[in-house]
Amino acid sequence: MAEQQNPLEKTGRGCMLHNWVEERAVAPLDTQKTRLQLLKQGHGGILTMDQDSKMETVTTLRASYVPPKGPGVRLRGIRGELLEKHIAEMMRDEVQAELNTPSPEMDYCSTTQKDFCVEGFVPLTPETTQVHDYKTDEAVTFWSENYQRIQGVTAVQNPKAPFRRSALFSTPISERLDEIELPPDN
Repeated sequence: MAEQQNPLEKTGRGCMLHNWVEERAVAPLDTQKTRLQLLKQGHGGILTMDQDSKMETVTTLRASYVPPKGPGVRLRGIRGELLEKHIAEMMRDEVQAELNTPSPEMDYCSTTQKDFCVEGFVPLTPETTQVHDYKTDEAVTFWSENYQRIQGVTAVQNPKAPFRRSALFSTPISERLDEIELPPDN
């Protein structure tokens, strides 16, 4: 029986179209490891020949970067700096005063206690001058007292109830037989 090859250890390589240069560069290094080991661990000795060397801690950016230096001379005067510090302190004190205002003393007294439970207050009930029935009497409002001055209201038949239902607006004049006198046209 013929020996079966591991599919990962094929001698003929399939590589991508543009990867053939890399495949040729690492071909002499592939002899020591199997294909499975190469896929797991990669190729050794491509970047460095010394496998036990440690990585550098300084990058090329850190090595070439020089922090900017100041001009070595004062750019602002002492008086300007002191004035800026003083203004900043004043603003800070104002903000702190606004944020830390003392709470006013609370007066837990209700309106009833203030206005109606005062010593010497005697409630008086006014005497009635007329007998009123809330079920049948018309309510007294601004409009019921000033109905004569309102524009666009039909003629009032009952002065005690001016806003009751009335068909005078839509009844033709020829059908108003029960009226003796026509309503005034204002």
